[in-house]
Amino acid sequence: MRKNGDEMTPVSVDWDAEAAGFDEEPDHGLRDPGVRAAWAERLRTWLPERAGEVLDLGCGTGSLSLLASEQGHRVTGVDLSAPMIDLARAKLAGRDAVFLLGDAAAPPVGGRRFDTVLVRHVLWALPDPARVLAHWRGLLRPGGRLVLVEGVWGTVTPVGIPADRLTALLAPLAVRTRVERLSDDPRLWGGPVRDERYAVVATD
Repeated sequence: MRKNGDEMTPVSVDWDAEAAGFDEEPDHGLRDPGVRAAWAERLRTWLPERAGEVLDLGCGTGSLSLLASEQGHRVTGVDLSAPMIDLARAKLAGRDAVFLLGDAAAPPVGGRRFDTVLVRHVLWALPDPARVLAHWRGLLRPGGRLVLVEGVWGTVTPVGIPADRLTALLAPLAVRTRVERLSDDPRLWGGPVRDERYAVVATD
């Protein structure tokens, strides 16, 4: 996914090449204290209060992984890009976290199960989201939760997955789904946004 003015277009991105500058986006690197605090605040309400195992899929450079770790959770991150994984490992050096090179749609975690599967801006780009969601659901322990941050970007040729479609896909997999609109909180993005951005928390 690449930004082009206010448009987000699905293009073939060399994520290895993008890694060095990835954290320059306010909501990627969370370098601004206000942006970082806004994501930490949201994450605290999405993740279980009790410390647990979090699987961060498509973790990129590990910014959300770091927030989850700071809140007491043990994190496993997965990403297809080796340079992204290297940056994530450096960012969480000394913390209770491990990062694996692999596909978010089929993470290389063997038979491990997690309290939370956390995914930001990944599902919309996968070819079979229903199948992937079912697989992610199978990675949860009883009582676990899916935390999915998604959206629809752009106004001329929008791309993404609308919240109503995602909740429909989750209907056979979860007893409860909660949708939070994120577009109205400019602190998360480093400024106002005009498109649809949201989070869904799905639980048993």
